[in-house]
Amino acid sequence: MAYMSQENKAKIAPVVKAICKKYGVKASMSVHNHSTLDLNVKSGPIDFIGNFNSVVQVRPGGFRTGSPAKEYLQVNEFWFHEHFDGTAKEFLTEVLAALNDGNHDNSDIQTDYFDVGWYAHVNIGKWNKPYMVTA
Repeated sequence: MAYMSQENKAKIAPVVKAICKKYGVKASMSVHNHSTLDLNVKSGPIDFIGNFNSVVQVRPGGFRTGSPAKEYLQVNEFWFHEHFDGTAKEFLTEVLAALNDGNHDNSDIQTDYFDVGWYAHVNIGKWNKPYMVTA
């Protein structure tokens, strides 16, 4: 059963803060429902949304399920390497590795068995507070 505590978050936070500082990104971490570690990216010099839209637009199928992202974006941690490139991809690669440090995934989808240490989500902006690209 997935479980994330404030103590585990406190162990991971310094590494994530260092990565955010390295890229000049402002973000906050939170624990959601004792099972998910959320990283909410608020602002920074990396244009995540523009990068996502340009990369996905040229991929086969493009925006199959809707229109391009505008103000916020929920990163798919399993497909981010297909949806981003350049500095955005580098940041997400580093930060997702840090968020999952010490995590495990022994799930077996065919038998409907899910066993993860915790879930890790990265949100670029929020539905009520858009991501701000800084100069």
